[in-house]
Amino acid sequence: MGIADDLMQGLGISDPVIRLGVTGLSRAGKTVFITSLVANLLDRGRMAALRAAADGSLKSAWLQPQPDDTVPRFDYERHLAAMTGPDPHWPEGTRHVSQLRLSLRTQPRGLLAGWRGEQVVHLDIVDYPGEWLLDLRLMDKDFETWSGEVFERMQGRPGESDFRAALAAVDPTRFDETAAQGLAAAYTAHLHEAREAGWSDCTPGRFLMPGELEGSPALTFTPLPPEFRDTALWREFSRRFGAYKSRVVKPFFRDHFARIDRQVVLMDVLGAIHAGPQAVEDMRRAMADILTAFRPGRAGWLAQLLGTRRVGRILFAATKADHLHHIQHPRLTAVTGAMLREARDRADFSGARTEAMSIASLRSTTEETIRQDGEDLPAVRGTLMDGRRAAFYPGDLPANPAELLAHARQGGEHWLDGDYAIMDFAPAPNTMRPGEGPPHIRLDRAAEFLFGDQI
Repeated sequence: MGIADDLMQGLGISDPVIRLGVTGLSRAGKTVFITSLVANLLDRGRMAALRAAADGSLKSAWLQPQPDDTVPRFDYERHLAAMTGPDPHWPEGTRHVSQLRLSLRTQPRGLLAGWRGEQVVHLDIVDYPGEWLLDLRLMDKDFETWSGEVFERMQGRPGESDFRAALAAVDPTRFDETAAQGLAAAYTAHLHEAREAGWSDCTPGRFLMPGELEGSPALTFTPLPPEFRDTALWREFSRRFGAYKSRVVKPFFRDHFARIDRQVVLMDVLGAIHAGPQAVEDMRRAMADILTAFRPGRAGWLAQLLGTRRVGRILFAATKADHLHHIQHPRLTAVTGAMLREARDRADFSGARTEAMSIASLRSTTEETIRQDGEDLPAVRGTLMDGRRAAFYPGDLPANPAELLAHARQGGEHWLDGDYAIMDFAPAPNTMRPGEGPPHIRLDRAAEFLFGDQI
């Protein structure tokens, strides 16, 4: 929503607007979530848990030109064709901010229904990489503090040795742009490898998705060890770290994040569990930092940006629930909620509601029972990325999520009692009938929580 829309709405002479932020960490499925959500709001046959769809008060929905001419449009049609076409495949992931406006014609319910006519509510969906959201933590840190934290958590992660070798090869007493670019390339490679291995905390986020900033000085710095302090390299990298915060991070939050009304954060919890205890603990810390970002009363620069704006509801959704039999979905939700518990308990959200949920934006499997070693196991069956059909039992998640999280927080390298596996499934062949959107798991419940009270 642009400045003009803000003004018109404030004067009460325009249609109401809900600005929904959609973000998530690596491979969480942001593009699939938005595409399936829009398709299921246009054709609502599978949206029984969205009250306005179930009782008929949501009369119609249609796409409109996005309100902000300077933000790329979310390519809904191309993504839907990828997911539901004759050769279904996963669409390309989020690499920059994009936006889509879906207009909803609704009939007020209750006491207002008899005398108030239909109204139009605009749902502005803003898609942005979760890696950029994690950069929020950088704003309250100086270069020395950030460097120390990075080196502490870097230990044992992929690409660490190559980056340390690059550091050992430079002369920090003089600044050389070519050497700086080599260090930045090594550090960026480490971040990519760490993310591929399941780690969540990979900052600065723009190093992973640089866009038009690729190769700029604002993205040509790295953390430095304490023995480099007070050198020419340290001084220049510290300056560039400050420039990154003021010229990259802060404008993003001012222009996009600060105007969000509702927010969904998508999480590949199953992927983190498969990667091991340390990846789970890393995701838990990342989620705590994200929750901190949404604290309306937080002091400092963010409070100044947000002003009186409040994020009313925040949904943390564990995606790929279709990789588990439905009897394990409550355990996946419980693990997700437990990962957020500490941060939720200590944060003051000033009335904002937070919720944890397990979903599948596009269901790609069916459920069945398989016989293995004389045991009946609850499994899922789907098409693998190489085209083969396979039934899959990933192992049981613990009934008590504290068992899993405690082992992760204690620094365990392997799970003690289980080996949690995952499969990469391709989208299933299109089975949509007229009036139905793509098959999903709890996408309608997610929509009801996020904006059902407003339509």
